Amino acid sequence: MERGTPVGRTEEFVALRPLLFSIAYRILGSVSEAEDVLQNTWLRFEAYPGEPRSPKSFLSTAVTRSSIDVLRSARVQREEYVGTWFPEPLVDDPYEDPARAAELADSVSLAALLLLERLSPLERAVFVLREVFDFGYPEVASAVGRSEAACRQLAVRARDHMAAGRTRFAADRTEHSELAARFFDALRDGDIAGLQKVLAADVSMVGDGGGNAPQLARPIIGAANVARLLAAVFPRMVRLDITIEQHEINRQPGAIVRDRDGRVLTTVVLDMLDGRIQAIRSVINPDKLRHLGAVADAWELNREVRALGN
Repeated sequence: MERGTPVGRTEEFVALRPLLFSIAYRILGSVSEAEDVLQNTWLRFEAYPGEPRSPKSFLSTAVTRSSIDVLRSARVQREEYVGTWFPEPLVDDPYEDPARAAELADSVSLAALLLLERLSPLERAVFVLREVFDFGYPEVASAVGRSEAACRQLAVRARDHMAAGRTRFAADRTEHSELAARFFDALRDGDIAGLQKVLAADVSMVGDGGGNAPQLARPIIGAANVARLLAAVFPRMVRLDITIEQHEINRQPGAIVRDRDGRVLTTVVLDMLDGRIQAIRSVINPDKLRHLGAVADAWELNREVRALGN
């Protein structure tokens, strides 16, 4: 099929879509916003009157600039967000590159995305293109509309900010999967001792409800505190036919929790280091879960759980 024809452009876009989505998601931290950016980019590509010299360059530039614009407008909303803000959970990252598997996994973790939130939109875009996807500086400069020298400075600042706040989590997937299985088994059983065995002494548990769902008033810190709270709540949820599906979320060990009708209640992500769980992060805000399917009524479930405790 010839390039430039409607079918030819469709094939080019489909082939590049995994890369384009992965760029947009890392810049935005939002699945729904990344999908909107891709839709707008496709419409621009479809309507473009000429023939781009490089479809990859044209589409990457369009996605990057659109993502920067969306991020700038979203910053105000995030600053006014109720409670702790987390990125929208990503179940399947579509872009695969064996040569950069470690960078891809690290860059999409919740910890890394939260660090990226500290960067300016331009720094964030430059970091994603250069450090995650290995774009050359000429490509990066073209995509963000800045000189190569300016992009090099932006990249240095971004790397320094990321390095200052980053904790590297070892990437032994088999060990992490086994540790996650032990955690979720103990969670279902309300096994306080079992939970404490897999939790780091200073573990933190934080939830994102966005004011749209029940959420923790503040982070819970310490293995004993986290274990007691989880052991008190989750067995009651199991009695209400809640299911815990162990799953990779943002390329990390985690789970999707569903109600009795299979609707998504929350996602859980586990940060692990040295054979222990360092952080437990959950997203229960329904606005951030709709891309995963039908969403449960967390308020109603909360009332049922409380009733079981009386």
